Formats: sequence, structure tokens, C-alpha cells
Amino acid sequence: MKLKKAVLNSILSQGMLPLFYYEDAEVSVQVVRTLYKAGVRVLEYTNRGKQAMENFKALKKAHKKEMPDLNIGIGTIKNISEAEAFIDAGADFIVAPIVSGEVAKVAHKHKLLWIPGCMTPTEIYAAQKHGAELVKVFPANILGPAFISSIKELFPGLLFMPSGGVELDPANISDWFHAGVSAVAMGGKLITKDVLENKLFEKLFADTEKALELVKTAM
Repeated sequence: MKLKKAVLNSILSQGMLPLFYYEDAEVSVQVVRTLYKAGVRVLEYTNRGKQAMENFKALKKAHKKEMPDLNIGIGTIKNISEAEAFIDAGADFIVAPIVSGEVAKVAHKHKLLWIPGCMTPTEIYAAQKHGAELVKVFPANILGPAFISSIKELFPGLLFMPSGGVELDPANISDWFHAGVSAVAMGGKLITKDVLENKLFEKLFADTEKALELVKTAM
């Protein structure tokens, strides 16, 4: 349970969970190094392409060698076989776009944090019943901060994190925290296609520092 609690605390104290996938392993490693250098200590790599497993192993290798206090989770996990394979590869936590009781069981068996994606109160209730402590509200750009404000009181004690469309913008980030979220997930608005394709690591470093600062101010 130590890792589960440590990862949850790390996400909550950081207030922002960066997430990305890129097919090139070396670029993926450089992105993680850059995020780490900017102050990130927990992040999500997403299982969104055929290179995901090999790249994840490369990230874990760099993590053990250079960034021992970093927690790397795996996202877009929808079934037992994916969950087991990435846990075997060293995933520190599991993120899903859906609520799957089977995936929840695997995560709980390994004493890992499981963060399911939800869009409706019924899904949030199901996630809570399956032992979720932190729920990913997805897609955030469709639902908006008002959704959190409206449903938060229905689920006392449950923590919320919007994902999908959170902007690198003071007003947007402030709106989410004002609505009652505990953290925000940032993917393509932080680790942009331009950054990945053109290896703009200095820009990523500056933007990550900015994102962390905006979150600290909004929390």
C-alpha cells in the first residue's frame, strides 16, 4: 500500500499529471528527462501505439538510472492483459479511460493506484464501488468545470482530476481548481505535437515550469 499512497500523494502535491505517448523511444525518454528537470515527479505514459511497451521499458530503464524518485504510470489500460503486462514492466500506477472492475482488481491485487476515466455520475459511482480514490473526469473539455461543481457533493471523499483539453492558461486552470478538482491532467496542450516532432525540449521545460507554477497558484 506504500506505493499506492505515495503515488496518490505525489499527484496531489504536484497538482498536475503530465501524460503523453510518442512512437520514438529516444524522444519519449528525452521528454521524461525534460519534465523531470522542470520539477515533475509523477507522470503518465499512455498505451496508445504499438511501440508503447518497448518505449515504456526504455523509460523505466532511464528512470532507475537517472530519476529514482520519479513515479511513472501507464494510461489507456482497458483490460486485464494490458494491466498485467505493464505492471510486470514496472508501472507505478494504472490509468484507464473507462471503468473496468477487472482492471481495478488487477491494480488492487498489486496494491497500485487505479485511476479510471468517467463521464457520468453513474460511472463515477461505479468507480467508487470498485475502490477508486481518484477519478479522471474525461473528456474534460466537453464536461467543463461546472460539471465538477454540480456533482462533487454527491461523492464525498472522492477526488477528481480533469483530463482532455485542460489548457496551459491561468484562467482555465484556476476554474478547474475553483470547481473542486484535486489535480489536472495535461497532455497535448503541454506536450504538444510540435514539441514532439521538432524536439523542442527547451520549450517543454519552460511550459512545464509554467504549468506547475499556475497549478500551485490555483490550488
